[in-house]
Amino acid sequence: MRPDTDPLMFLRSPALPLPHAFTTRAGGVSLGAYAGLNLDDREDDPQAVAENRRRVAEALGFAPSQVARLNQVHGTDVREAQPGVQDGDALVSNEPGLLLAIGTADCYPILLADVEAGVVGAAHAGWRGTLGRIAARTVEAMVERGANPANIRAAVGPGICGERYAVGADVARQFRDAGLGAHMLEGSVLERPGGPHLDLAGANRAVLLAAGVTPGHLWVSGRCSTEADFYSYRRDAGRTGRMWAVIGLPDPSAGLGVDA
Repeated sequence: MRPDTDPLMFLRSPALPLPHAFTTRAGGVSLGAYAGLNLDDREDDPQAVAENRRRVAEALGFAPSQVARLNQVHGTDVREAQPGVQDGDALVSNEPGLLLAIGTADCYPILLADVEAGVVGAAHAGWRGTLGRIAARTVEAMVERGANPANIRAAVGPGICGERYAVGADVARQFRDAGLGAHMLEGSVLERPGGPHLDLAGANRAVLLAAGVTPGHLWVSGRCSTEADFYSYRRDAGRTGRMWAVIGLPDPSAGLGVDA
């Protein structure tokens, strides 16, 4: 018998007044290395993952067929969200009834919303995406659809923390050269006895501030994906599940006005 753990354990941001969530491992039916609420079916039992995805979508008032997600390629392409799967690393939408989903297991998920304009966004920011300022690109794509940066609310979810994210000298040099971290005391590169580490949460916060998001509208979870509550690619040596960060505009005509 599969060990089901209900209810689902979601992390939510006080900055986002729309249906949204950062999932954890709790609340799913996957087993073994993927035990819990694994939302990636590339190696896990597809039926278990389908059930996990159903639970997440329906808990927020959406159907699984309304999920827009990505085959993430660690780039900076922002896509107009559509039901199903596209290639890219960020989604934007002004269409009610779509649930935008980003998958992570150490990279940082970023959820964004301009409620007044009715525009939402979701971005996947690993070190390459962060260096390419994918969060700013997502803000730009939202502005093209009527959003105002000053009205955009942003939430940076769990990802690998700087103290756990050692990187090579070349990656550290690229971040220094890019000038990321102007709003941080130490900058995005942390010098530690074992070598340089990256603070991607801080770097993405700096990118969002530079893109016009105001400090009062910006929330960072402060949670590290290497904690036991989450899936972590680095901690688990590559054999692990994936969390989702999801956000959507509810469709009032379909009864999806869920206060989440």
